[in-house]
Amino acid sequence: MQIEQLVSKFQNKDERAFETLYQMYSESMLGVIYNIVRDHDMAQDVMQEVFIKAWNSAESYSPKKGRFFTWLINISRNAAIDKVRSKSYKNSGKNLNADYFVDIIQDHDSLDDKTDAIGIKQFVGKLAKKCIEVIELLYFKGYTQKEASESLEMPIGTIKTRNRNCINELRLMLDV
Repeated sequence: MQIEQLVSKFQNKDERAFETLYQMYSESMLGVIYNIVRDHDMAQDVMQEVFIKAWNSAESYSPKKGRFFTWLINISRNAAIDKVRSKSYKNSGKNLNADYFVDIIQDHDSLDDKTDAIGIKQFVGKLAKKCIEVIELLYFKGYTQKEASESLEMPIGTIKTRNRNCINELRLMLDV
C-alpha cells in the first residue's frame, strides 16, 4: 500500500493504518525522543502520547506542507522538548545517580544509533562540519536555537541561517 493511501486511511481513523504507521515509524520516533529525554521509559511514554496526538489531530496533516514522517518527527521532537522543560521532569532529575550522567557524557558527542533507523545519519554525515554541529544540537539533542548559540559560541542569527541552509542541503540530498 502506498504511503499516501495509508495516511489517508489514518486520517479517516482506520485502526489498521494506525498500527501499520506505528510499526513503520515508532523506532525512529523513539530514537529522536530518547536523544532528548534520555530515559527509555519516559521516551516510550512520550512516543505513545505523540501517536495519540497524531491520531487525534490527523486532519491537520497536509502532504502539501511536507512528508508524513517529517510531521510525526516534528511532533515527537516538540513533545520531547516539552517534557524536558516540564516541572515534573525537572523535579525527577533531582535524585539521579552518577551513572546517568556518565551515560550522558558518553553519548553526548555522537548521534544515537536509534535515530538512524531511517538512515538520516548517512545524509547528515555528508554535510559540512558546521552543519553537522548545528543539526545535531537542534534536532537530535533538542537544544533551542538560543542554547545552540551559547553552546557553539556564535550569534543566534548565525545559528538560524546555518539551520535553514543546512536543512535545505539535506532536502536536496533526499530529493535526489
